[in-house]
Amino acid sequence: MKVVVIGAQWGDEGKGKIVDYLANEAQIIVRFSGGANAGHTIVIGNEEYALHLIPSGIFYPDKIVILGAGMVIDPVAFFSELDMLKDRGIDTAGRVFISDRAHVVLPRYIGIDRERDEARKNPIGTTGRGIGITYSMKSERDGIRIADLGWKEKMDGLEKADRDFLAPYAERLLAMSVDLCAYLAHRKNSQVLFEGAQGTLLDLDLGTYPYVSSGMSCAAGAAIGGCVGPRALDKVLGVFKAYSTRVGNGPLPSEFDTGSEDELCRFVRDTGREYGVTTGRPRRCGYLDLVSLRYACLTNSIDSLVMTHLDVYDTLGEIKACIAYRIGDRMVENFPASIEELDRAKPVLRTFPGWKQPLSRALTYEEFPVAAMEYIEFIERFCETSIDIVSVGYDRKETIIRRSPWTR
Repeated sequence: MKVVVIGAQWGDEGKGKIVDYLANEAQIIVRFSGGANAGHTIVIGNEEYALHLIPSGIFYPDKIVILGAGMVIDPVAFFSELDMLKDRGIDTAGRVFISDRAHVVLPRYIGIDRERDEARKNPIGTTGRGIGITYSMKSERDGIRIADLGWKEKMDGLEKADRDFLAPYAERLLAMSVDLCAYLAHRKNSQVLFEGAQGTLLDLDLGTYPYVSSGMSCAAGAAIGGCVGPRALDKVLGVFKAYSTRVGNGPLPSEFDTGSEDELCRFVRDTGREYGVTTGRPRRCGYLDLVSLRYACLTNSIDSLVMTHLDVYDTLGEIKACIAYRIGDRMVENFPASIEELDRAKPVLRTFPGWKQPLSRALTYEEFPVAAMEYIEFIERFCETSIDIVSVGYDRKETIIRRSPWTR
C-alpha cells in the first residue's frame, strides 16, 4: 500500500511528526519534493530532532528512507544531517538512499538565490538556500543530477569552482543512489509512505503564485518525485493545523489583525512554537482558513485530514474559523487565484465555544470534550473530508487515531 502525506496549508503543519508516527507501519519512506528549505521537527521522549532533507522515518531502525527524484540535494546539508544523527546515536548505515534523478544544489546557487530575492520589487521571502535556483536550472536543462556525477564529460564541462565543490562528495552520493522506479517496482508489496514538503498553498501551480516554493508540494508530486504512476497511490492524507500560519511574504487572508489581535497572535505563536525550523523566523498566524483547506482537499483528492496543534486552543474560552472571504462588496466562498483579491480579502468568521481543558489527557477521540469534537466535526462537514488523525502534542504518543490510513 502506498500512502501520501502532504501539507494542506502553507507548510509547517506538523507533517514531520505525522510521517514519523505513521512510519512505524511502513517499510519504506520516500521524501518526494523540496530541499533543505524544509524543516521537520520530531520529538521522541525528551529528545527533539530537526530534519531538513532526510525523511522523518529514519528514527525507526528497520526502515529504509529515500530522497526522491523531485528533491534538490545540498551535499553539505545532507552529510551534516547524517553526521548529526550519527552523533545522537541514530544508525543510518545502509538505510538512506537518494534517487539518481534528484538534482544537486551548488554553493553559487545560494548566492544567486539571495541576490535575486533582494532585487525583486516585491520579495518572495525565500529561505535563501538556493532551492529556487536549483529548480530553475533543472527547468532550463542546465542542472546537475546525482546520476550525472559519474558522467565525466558532463563534470568536465562544469565551472572549476563547481567541480572542486563536488569532488569530495561525488563518490559518496553515487554510492547511495538508486534507480527509484526499479527499486519500488521490485518492492510493490511493501508499505510505502511518501513524505511531502511545504504545503499545497506553496505549490508552484496550485499555490499563491508567485509567493510559492519552486517544487511540487501537492499530492500529484508524490507520483512524479516518487517515480510511481498516479494510480499506484492508494491514499492521500492532508495535514493541517487548527489555525493558519505562513512564513515569508504573500497573502494570508485569515491573518490576525496586527492591532486588535496582537495578544491572540502572540499567544498562538508562543504556545504553538511558531518559529521556522530552518530560518528561526516567527511565523505569521491567523484563524483556521476553511476556504483554503477545502480547496486543498479538492485539488489533492485528499482522502482524510490530519489535524495538529489543536491543543494550542486548550485554554481559550472561544475560537474562530474563517468560512468565507469578504472582497469588496462580494462574499467569496472559493479560493481565488488572484493575489490582488487575496490581499483584499477579509475573513468571514464563525465562533465556536472553547473546551478549557487539556486535550493531551485524552487517550481516545471519545474522551475529547464535546466542544472540541464539535469543532472537528464542523470542519469535516465544511470540507466534506473526514479528520482521521488528531495530534494533541509534540510527542508520538500524543496522537489520536480515529481511522488507520493503512486500510483501504
